[in-house]
Amino acid sequence: MDERSASPIFTLPGRKNIGLGRHFHGFGVTLWLINGLAYVVLLFGTGLWRRIVPTSWDIFPEAWESMKIYAGFGVPDIEYFTLYDALQMLTYTGVIFILAPFLILTGLAMSPAIRSRFPRYVRFWGGHQGAQSLHFIGMVLMTLFIIGHVGLVFLVHPEYNLPHMVFGVTDTARYAQAFTIVLITIVLVFAFWIGLSYASLINRPLTQKILVTLTEPVRKIGLNWMKPRMHKQNAYTEKELSEFHWTNGLPPTEDESTEWLHHRDTGWKDWRLKVGNALDDSSIELSLDELKAMPKTEYIAVHTCMQGWSATSKWAGVKLTDVLDLLGPRPEGANYVMITSHGLAQEMWDHRPREPFYTVLDLKMLDEDNTILAYERNDRPLDIHLGAPLRLRVESNHGYKMVKWIRSIEWIRDYAEYGDGRGGTREDGAMQAFNGVI
Repeated sequence: MDERSASPIFTLPGRKNIGLGRHFHGFGVTLWLINGLAYVVLLFGTGLWRRIVPTSWDIFPEAWESMKIYAGFGVPDIEYFTLYDALQMLTYTGVIFILAPFLILTGLAMSPAIRSRFPRYVRFWGGHQGAQSLHFIGMVLMTLFIIGHVGLVFLVHPEYNLPHMVFGVTDTARYAQAFTIVLITIVLVFAFWIGLSYASLINRPLTQKILVTLTEPVRKIGLNWMKPRMHKQNAYTEKELSEFHWTNGLPPTEDESTEWLHHRDTGWKDWRLKVGNALDDSSIELSLDELKAMPKTEYIAVHTCMQGWSATSKWAGVKLTDVLDLLGPRPEGANYVMITSHGLAQEMWDHRPREPFYTVLDLKMLDEDNTILAYERNDRPLDIHLGAPLRLRVESNHGYKMVKWIRSIEWIRDYAEYGDGRGGTREDGAMQAFNGVI
């Protein structure tokens, strides 16, 4: 229950919409990457890189002189700015070729697809939390650069800089006109940002659909090909296991599932997992002991949540594919697997009565070696608050795909026929993406 509401004035889109916020972040990153790539290609393709990239060691003492002038609240003479002064060149070079790639590299380290495929890369950045902190520091530096850059435009020879930026000339007679255009542009940017926040809240499902459509190509091109290999990795060892594992959501209560409470109080003796095929209504039931008698898969993995926390655990259980194989071959027309919990959704996006928590996996997620039904953590039976007696683990995805307190598993034709048709409770209510690899 960690998610908090925030004003749409300061966040996009604001209120309790961490899912939509992630989509906007992903779309913004996509535009940022396209713009950055075009910028760098044009920079070197036109030879204009010489305006930004230093070619002499003299740049450092010259930049130091400029820094002393600024530190004394002075303004360097206008001749320093043909084309950029030394301090500007060093700053632009640092932002374009160091800070921007740094943000990209630390951002990638927070993706579960990257983490489950290349765990040593994430270890290089200090683990998930280290990458997250470094990424935040990079964001702060980028923000300070933008504020400083825009601020200095108005403070350092604006009568020359503004006409040059807006009209491509240094005619000081056009200063007032350029000043007005730049100021109006800044106001419009802020107005657009705030307006977009409120507009996206009018119809959140539509906003999710649009943003997921715009960001899914990046997932497909960049991350979907990666398959977890946590059972083969040795980057994380048992020395690094988290004693406590935080969680999002609470165990089922009496008004949610008296059945689960009964099984909990009787040590899961009579608990049964229903495994079925929604296409022909066939099903079987498996006890916890029968699941434990099947081939065991175990590995150490880092769990991450949208809300920022992470934990390192040794998970053990049975492959989901092995359980489904007990029903026989995949039914014709069955394209997804739906896993349903004894518990209910935390809340429904349209405030209707809460429904059973569920998630849907596609065939790619299903076939991954590290998609398991876990019944142990750190060599002990699964904790109650972590999903006992059985929970889902899909290491290529974020935690919101990993159902706890599992009640049933079944083949289905299309997730559009269930819930709100978006592929899971968190997709339905929190507007997360069906594809949780980033």
